[in-house]
Amino acid sequence: MSGREGGKKKPLKAPKKDSKNLDEEDMAFKQKQKEQQKALEAAKAGASKKGPLVGGGIKKSGKK
Repeated sequence: MSGREGGKKKPLKAPKKDSKNLDEEDMAFKQKQKEQQKALEAAKAGASKKGPLVGGGIKKSGKK
């Protein structure tokens, strides 16, 4: 019964990752993702300028 065995054990440190060498396909994919993100931001900005899509207010039933 050693006193050091109790409690959580620390995980081993992961080795440092090597810097990736990106090929042309990876570069094109990242560029495409950036363009899609910009388009999405532009769409959000355009949608926020307009008012709500439906302006009917409170709907009432036909019963009296």
